[in-house]
Amino acid sequence: MITRKSKREIEQMQKAADILVQVHKEIAKMIRPGISTMEIDTFVDRFLEEHGAIPEQKGYNGFPYATCASINDEICHGFPREDKLKDGDIVTIDMVVNLDGGLADSAWTYAVGDVDEKGLRLMEVTKKSLYIGIEQAKAGNRIGDIGHAIQTYAEAEGFSVVRDFTGHGIGPTIHEDPHIPHFGLPNKGLRLKPGMVITIEPMLNEGDWQSKVDSNNWTARTVDGGRSAQYEHTIVITEGDPIILTEQDK
Repeated sequence: MITRKSKREIEQMQKAADILVQVHKEIAKMIRPGISTMEIDTFVDRFLEEHGAIPEQKGYNGFPYATCASINDEICHGFPREDKLKDGDIVTIDMVVNLDGGLADSAWTYAVGDVDEKGLRLMEVTKKSLYIGIEQAKAGNRIGDIGHAIQTYAEAEGFSVVRDFTGHGIGPTIHEDPHIPHFGLPNKGLRLKPGMVITIEPMLNEGDWQSKVDSNNWTARTVDGGRSAQYEHTIVITEGDPIILTEQDK
């Protein structure tokens, strides 16, 4: 079922998003060679508790951590671990924050130390593809318009778009209808309506778009060992331009 959120619900989701943005800004200061993603996960857990919030994905379908931490060829749902990040790594930190029932979801890819030119370009194109998709997230447009815009741009830049994982509606639980693919045809799919709250979260790969899942039944990685990047925002569909709840630059 697709729900359209009330003004009060959106305001509560914005409060959760404000905390999530604070967390990402703190993580950006922490990222460096020699830190572990487990240290980052512990920090996030503590930060959310201190701000009266809950890491919503912890325990979700048995997922054991406050964050997903996906390094290099890991596409998404990576487990935080004690291994130290190395100079040249890229790492995506993804989390869902629950503040008094309001949810917000955002992922960001970080450069660890000095990343090579191709890795930095992967990050740049992935981030830009997110905002290109958001431009299509307007009432009256269709879901396919979002995916088509992302796919057209990303593939023209020489990267592939992951098919196996999509954006989604959010609130009152983490994953709600509708699914938001990051590929597809224009003017296809469900029509967007004001009050819908969705995530757009393109994952782009250096090589093939296909993925495989590790033995932990969570961590997805590229089949060819190419690196993957992801950026994600939670947005509100309005009569005008979409509202980005998790924007870090506001």
